[in-house]
Amino acid sequence: MEKKTARRQINKLLSIDAVSGCAIGGAAWVALLAARGFSTVEIGLLESIFHITSMTCEIPSGVIADMFGRRKTMVASRVMVIISSLLMIISKDFFTIAIAIAVNALSYNLSSGTREALAYDSLKEAGLESEYDKFASNDLMIYQIFSSAGTLMAGVALLLGYKRANMVDAVIGAITVLIALTLSEVHTSLQNVTSVSERFKKIIGDSATFIKGNRKARLIIIFNSMIGAVDILILFFLQAKLPAVGLSKLWLGPALFIMGMGAALGAKVTEIIPEKRFHRIGIISAIGVTVAFATMFTGNCYIMIVGGFIGAFADNFVQVRADILLNTMIPSEQRATLMSVNSFAFSVIMIVLSPLFGMMFA
Repeated sequence: MEKKTARRQINKLLSIDAVSGCAIGGAAWVALLAARGFSTVEIGLLESIFHITSMTCEIPSGVIADMFGRRKTMVASRVMVIISSLLMIISKDFFTIAIAIAVNALSYNLSSGTREALAYDSLKEAGLESEYDKFASNDLMIYQIFSSAGTLMAGVALLLGYKRANMVDAVIGAITVLIALTLSEVHTSLQNVTSVSERFKKIIGDSATFIKGNRKARLIIIFNSMIGAVDILILFFLQAKLPAVGLSKLWLGPALFIMGMGAALGAKVTEIIPEKRFHRIGIISAIGVTVAFATMFTGNCYIMIVGGFIGAFADNFVQVRADILLNTMIPSEQRATLMSVNSFAFSVIMIVLSPLFGMMFA
């Protein structure tokens, strides 16, 4: 792949994340469900359903991407966004919403790991691996900025209602499908193996060997997943808690936007701060998320917003560095699969913590 083509590929991947971040129904899904009368316990259970699906499909989706192509898998992930949004529109009860949530999880599975693998190997093929650090930082920052813009419209989403808000998401999904169709496939040595069964055996065998033999990678995956799970749950339940402690619904969007800017800043700061030692970055992030968790019990909406900002900053501060480190360790042939293991660990932790947070903040 030529350098110009590789950089164009990167820009397309960034565009997909930017457009995806504008989905107002997805950004305010907790608030929309709360407005429909669902309790925090039910919302916590739905979050668990999302991650049970994600846990089940995460690694298989990575295997699919490595076996059949990352471009095709990215297109499929965008189609799932449309289907999930349409299912949410016609949902009538907890069961139908759970189906929509599960399909949304599948869209996440198909893109997670696949996006990073497509980006890293596109740059690697063009001899531009050193530019992946910038992509990892910009990708997360851009997504956070645009998704925060989506949460800024949370009040509008509530005023529109869940049907219209999710129709906006379906249109956004369609736009990202069109962008994904223009991506170029990256070829690896695995594609020289013509037998599908042989490809599958090689991916699974080599991936298992890597995880078993690399203690550092295992620790990075577990720690990053724990920090991310706690922070995401804090931000999710703040959608329901902030109005409950006196914040106007119209100010919910700006409050979520402010917290999202913390995440964007955390992603970008990794480019500026020269610290490369993961354990120091990990300590800073753990302290930040702990502070964010503590503010949830203050009952003061302004302190809770500040806490959400700090937690979001800490989460992305460690996430970008973890992404970069893992990609430098992982072989190209199993990149999507092994990056999916990272998301798998996150889902396992979320399944355990989601109902606990729901009961804690009921």
